Amino acid sequence: MKQTLTLVCKLATTPEQNAKIEAVLQAFAAACNYANERVKPKTTSKTTIQSLVYNDLREQFGLSANQAVRVCARVGANRKTAKVKGKPVKAFRPTSADYDARIFSFREKDWTVSLTLLGCREHIKLEIGHYQRGQLKGCKPTSAQLCKHRDGRYYIHIQLSDEAPEPIQSDKGIGVDFGRREIAKTSTDQGWDAKQLNQVRDHFAKVRASLQQKASKGTRSSRRRCRQVLQRLSGRERRFQRWLNHSISASIIREAKQLHAIVAIEDLTGIRDRINQQPRNTTERRRSNSWAFYQLRQFLEYKGIKEGVEVVAVPPAYTSQTCHCCLHIGLRTEKKFKCGHCGWIGDADLNGAINIALLGQSVTLPGGSWLACEIAGGLQKASPF
Repeated sequence: MKQTLTLVCKLATTPEQNAKIEAVLQAFAAACNYANERVKPKTTSKTTIQSLVYNDLREQFGLSANQAVRVCARVGANRKTAKVKGKPVKAFRPTSADYDARIFSFREKDWTVSLTLLGCREHIKLEIGHYQRGQLKGCKPTSAQLCKHRDGRYYIHIQLSDEAPEPIQSDKGIGVDFGRREIAKTSTDQGWDAKQLNQVRDHFAKVRASLQQKASKGTRSSRRRCRQVLQRLSGRERRFQRWLNHSISASIIREAKQLHAIVAIEDLTGIRDRINQQPRNTTERRRSNSWAFYQLRQFLEYKGIKEGVEVVAVPPAYTSQTCHCCLHIGLRTEKKFKCGHCGWIGDADLNGAINIALLGQSVTLPGGSWLACEIAGGLQKASPF
């Protein structure tokens, strides 16, 4: 099984190179819009799109042969995605362009990339740190994406493909309980409190509300200054959340690899829609809608593939209400869980994580696991999911 990771690298461009890159991004977007308008909406095959508009793309927009091919592939891929979602294809914006091995290359000896632009080839130095250098060392990537980020700088997103190791076969499991009080709690009693994250979110929400109010009134210079501050603060909260989820997922996968265990997580698909149907105040609605549980799940899954750790998603029903000792329904009160059958009292999130680990083992064990449920009436063997 192959795994593709994307490495974001900043380009150290000159003013002349900036103008050339901007020109190729504009041409690429215009060519995508042209192909999308000329070809029938139902056509999603990149080969069919290429046969219809290839010559026009080269003549009207000055693209090279492979750039025109990449345009057709981009339009076809966007149409397929839009068809699955049941939405129309949006207009293409001049923010990115796709590259393959014929129009992109990486050179390790001087840490530069070679890119085909409009009618020329440019060698551009990379501004990268130790992490990027370590990932790129000894690699010969064959595909990339030239991008313009919101900060106005140009980046190259390099795709690195590698064979993923075979998943570890194990009868051990680490359960991970996702939550808003604790971002994650594992069955090994490792937890990450969400207090700092909530404080950061609340702070940025107040700052944004204050600046947006000031930006709507006052003098012209004060309104302009507020908009500039809003632009500077844009993305800070998102980057902090992303960094935190990267740290949590890396720690969980590292522990699972050391213990030769699988990782079981909750499948919380659709939970945000269900929560939003309940009456809540504005603060609670904002906090729940900014809960990045799916991002954490994605990070766990791709890091698990990279390290050979199997990540299994299990149904979350009754995992927080069932006692992990006797598998009877107990009483949960915020962070405390009490079982009226066996008398176990402890941390509710830890109890839920252990139940998730048991469900994860029932998925991976060939004969299923022995699970009991008070509703089912005694001990019964649970069939694998």
